[in-house]
Amino acid sequence: MNVYISARERKILEFLLAKTDESTVKELAKALEVSPRTIHRDLKGVESTLHDYGLVLDKKAGIGIQITGHSERKEKLRLFLYNLSHIEYTPEERQAIIISELLDHTEPIKLLALANDLNVTIATVSNDLNKIEEQLHFFNLTLVRKRGYGVEIIGTESAKRKAMSKLISDHINEYEMISFIKENIQKKSTRTMDTITDKLLGLVDRKKLLIIEKKINEIREELPYSIADSSYIGLVVHLALAIERIQQGEDINFDEEQLKKLEHTKEYQVAEKMVNGLEDIFGINIAKGEIGFITMHLMGAKLRNEYDDMLEGSSLQVGMLVQHLIQFVSREIDHDLSKNMSLFQGLVTHLRPALYRLHQNMGISNPLLMRIKQDYNELFSILKKGVEEIFPDIHVPDEEIGYLVMHFASALLNREVGSEVRTLVVCSSGIGTSKILSSKLEQEIPGIKTINASLFDLVSINPKEFDLIVSTIPLKNFETDYLVVSPLLSREEIDNVKRVLLTKKHHSTFIVKKVISNKNYNDSKSFIESLSKVKNYSSAVFHVLNGFFIMNIEDPVSVVDALEQICFRLEEEGVISSTSEVVKELFKREQLGGLGIPGTVMALYHTRSGYIQLPSFTILRLNTPLTVKAMDESIIHITSILLMLAPNTCSSETLEVLSGISSLIMRDDKTIYKFQNDVEEDLAQLLSTEMKIFYDEKVKQ
Repeated sequence: MNVYISARERKILEFLLAKTDESTVKELAKALEVSPRTIHRDLKGVESTLHDYGLVLDKKAGIGIQITGHSERKEKLRLFLYNLSHIEYTPEERQAIIISELLDHTEPIKLLALANDLNVTIATVSNDLNKIEEQLHFFNLTLVRKRGYGVEIIGTESAKRKAMSKLISDHINEYEMISFIKENIQKKSTRTMDTITDKLLGLVDRKKLLIIEKKINEIREELPYSIADSSYIGLVVHLALAIERIQQGEDINFDEEQLKKLEHTKEYQVAEKMVNGLEDIFGINIAKGEIGFITMHLMGAKLRNEYDDMLEGSSLQVGMLVQHLIQFVSREIDHDLSKNMSLFQGLVTHLRPALYRLHQNMGISNPLLMRIKQDYNELFSILKKGVEEIFPDIHVPDEEIGYLVMHFASALLNREVGSEVRTLVVCSSGIGTSKILSSKLEQEIPGIKTINASLFDLVSINPKEFDLIVSTIPLKNFETDYLVVSPLLSREEIDNVKRVLLTKKHHSTFIVKKVISNKNYNDSKSFIESLSKVKNYSSAVFHVLNGFFIMNIEDPVSVVDALEQICFRLEEEGVISSTSEVVKELFKREQLGGLGIPGTVMALYHTRSGYIQLPSFTILRLNTPLTVKAMDESIIHITSILLMLAPNTCSSETLEVLSGISSLIMRDDKTIYKFQNDVEEDLAQLLSTEMKIFYDEKVKQ
């Protein structure tokens, strides 16, 4: 039996074992970032290993290669690869392991010990340390190397934890991590700890991960939004690292002033509850600074409803920057995207937590970056240039620009298609990834209607409701047939999806049946849901347009005085039930951050309240300018107050309508001018025209 497997042969075997269909050499080369010639050379060793396990490398000309053989033998090979002792790591894996070892030790480590552990020479370790030194600069960490003393990493506790989290997120995919969290770890406690996954998870106690995941799962229901899979895993890892380090006596420093600002947020309350629960479970005292870091994680982990918080000040501020970015890209590609509401709201939803992460130097990983740069090279360059111009004070890494590219690529690819073949798209890399995969499928294969799900969603989904299931990752213990594809769909993968659809019996009849069944009584539930959405849209559009007016106020004493005058009229018209309470809510909202729109003479005051009965958008014109704080913390003079109100219990469709007005205000210089200067009749006409386009589009969908 072949006892030696090179690192690349191991990676090829792991890649092929994870696929349920054929893979091309070109695909393998791209995934491993080597040339097709190198893959062809390594396949000889791969075939030798497969032969030892009674498996065959099936080669089909023009289609690809695939491991064939009994599933038990495949599982045996999979376990062998998982448990390899004296494994040969790739240079990247080796460097990750060295960093993790150094971060985990409070004392210096001798080079010989590292070399023995990794089964390489001291010269190789020394060369690795040169590359590691560059990587550590990103985290403000320093590598100290002295002859006879050894090597160690010096830096703050928070910097060390960021580096640990990044290592785990870069080298352990979400599927591995979720599988690990969900499985019983006792069964695996006897195996050798030599894989890169094992080495890095050695930074935390495995049982702690399970306990923490359970605790977070209990409390995360209290958050007013969902958390993306990747961020959820990041939070579990962060907390496991925190507890591990606290038990080792490592404390974290957190800025007191910043902590005070965070104490009033919903995220802080949830973080505090998490910490209290974990203190009881592990019998430790957790400092307030740790609550601050967990709060920041939660703030950076929001997978928001696309419209739910569009009325918050930070979303409106981000919305302005997003519109500038959309305008920049539109000019560069000579294609107007400024009216694409889905793109606007998707970018605001993504960028709001992303900018928070960037401001806090929390770091981000993007496993698709290489593919994005290859497939969307020109768009990537445009976005990089646009981001530098529109966000001059923030360093936005390529990983983040990659995600922005996916939003724009999705918008450019998206087009109207039929809804005959229901396709479940399983994707755990975030909103942008799932959108681009769905758009590509719908663009390339007319008749496909995609529905997105994350790994965590799979538990509550009935696979039988779908005609086709496509996933970007292998799905463990998933019994229904599915296809594994990359999020950026290669030509071979598109052909394979088409081939699968064509092999379905009576596919053409099946499509016709689907179209007819959409009108069938069996689909009455979804039809009623569609009617409910249309009703909510029409109700919101009606109330906003019917209730719109511009009120002129002469010589207002203050913003509060002006707001009281317009709210009194709104109370008379039954839009609100208490002028004083709504003004109080608006004033409270202003205390959280400026509401003036930078570069204009307008402020956008907005709130959701139980004292508001109907959605409303109105404008105040002031003949005497008032001074207010702007969204960028500057001071501006305003002559117009835009007032946007929503009931606490309004539907997501209502919020979407109001969100549409927010994006319209900031669409371009022309619309900004109109909202600052136009009379009531002209603005009512603009709103009516835009709302009609919006409504018709929603009804069509």
